[in-house]
Amino acid sequence: MDHATLDSLRERHPAWRLLASPHAALAASFLHRVFVAPNVRLMSEADLAEALEDALYTLREQLGAEAYPKRAQEYLNDWSSPDKGWLRKFYKPGTDEAQFDLTPATEKAIAWLVSLTERPFVGTESRLLTLFALLEQIGAGTEADPARRLEDLRKKRDALDAEIARVEAGDVPLLDDTAIKDRFLQFQQLARELLADFREVEHNFRSLDRKVREKIALWEGAKGALLDEIMGEHDAIGDSDQGRSFRAFWDFLMSSRRQEELSERLEQILALPAIAALAPDPRTRRVHYDWLEAGEHTQRTVAQLSQQLRRFLDDRAFLENRRILELLHGIESKALALRDGPPAGTVTAIDGMGADIRLPLERPLYSPRVKSRLAELVLDASDADIDTARLFDQVVVDKARLRASVQRALRRRPQITLRELLDTEPLQQGLAELVAYLELAHAEDAGGSADGLRAVVDESVEEPIRWQARDTDGAPVMREARLPRVIFTR
Repeated sequence: MDHATLDSLRERHPAWRLLASPHAALAASFLHRVFVAPNVRLMSEADLAEALEDALYTLREQLGAEAYPKRAQEYLNDWSSPDKGWLRKFYKPGTDEAQFDLTPATEKAIAWLVSLTERPFVGTESRLLTLFALLEQIGAGTEADPARRLEDLRKKRDALDAEIARVEAGDVPLLDDTAIKDRFLQFQQLARELLADFREVEHNFRSLDRKVREKIALWEGAKGALLDEIMGEHDAIGDSDQGRSFRAFWDFLMSSRRQEELSERLEQILALPAIAALAPDPRTRRVHYDWLEAGEHTQRTVAQLSQQLRRFLDDRAFLENRRILELLHGIESKALALRDGPPAGTVTAIDGMGADIRLPLERPLYSPRVKSRLAELVLDASDADIDTARLFDQVVVDKARLRASVQRALRRRPQITLRELLDTEPLQQGLAELVAYLELAHAEDAGGSADGLRAVVDESVEEPIRWQARDTDGAPVMREARLPRVIFTR
């Protein structure tokens, strides 16, 4: 706590920069409401920007339009910049949307600001009892003399027997409302501090992961030496005081029996009138699930270290395969160099040469070509009159009429398919008229027309077109053609 250290903290520490910032009230209140109060560990950029935009709108309504002039996205980028360090901005593997999380320094600053508010009740008895209980656990856990350990255990047993006897006699000592409030407020404070500690533990593991990534990127030596060094650091973090404490906490909390016991005790305590009068935070009822969620994020950070090691091994395997290919290319180049001047004598020999056997029946039989014979016939012209009227009895489709039909349909709606158009105006000239519609659609699709008509052909959808026709005997029959969907638009 000397002057130089404090001056350095004032210049560099994100928590101090947050408290000294002119936007401290906005940043601290918003981040506490979004991250700390609901115990949210990660939030996407879109959701966080939307929440901040709503908060800025409310503040501008109260303080004026010039209170916070920048957009929400600009504030988020500013708060996550290296010179601020209040938010951690990163990308999950396989995603292109940024994620945000609080930094441990920001949570410390917010916790200190929360402690500045006036507390309705300051308990001291529960803290003193906690201190005595901790000292008792330390003393019992470090006593190596079996005789003294047995003496302490017998004293506890005698105290328990005396308390059991009093309860059996009807003397049931109960805590008063003040003692209940004192202990519950102490529980709430420790629960919040525990959630804040998780971010710092996760930050420490993340620092180890970043250090491993840097070593892998810059390593040029043997693979075994790097793995030995990385695993040594991983074991050092796991065997440290922080790592051992986190592992013991996680094993304790992962017990289903402990979770059920915590749930039952919380339900019982929150139902007490003295506790209900304090109006505790509703999340207190599920605080152990918040611990589990926070611990799971820490475990995921540790898992990233293992993924990084596996990726390193995969990269090394790729490099080894590339070395094999380089050797093969070297052999090929040397063989090409000896092509013009091969060495004398036997260079190499291959045992077990196999004969190339082709069975006669596997060969295809010869098939002679069939030559067409032309008959020498003389065609005699007949003197009978030929009815030439059939040459002029052809079907002519009026394309102007078809275009007018499409325009009439498009006056009522912005677009219409060919099938819908033919349902209202059936084909009159059969297949020839259908082909004329397709020719008209092709012309419109190629560049449009002066009257504003356009056509689009959807190859992915196939539609049936039906029309009434007559066969060679004159009987009515139903014809059908299947073609891609044709859509006329304005």
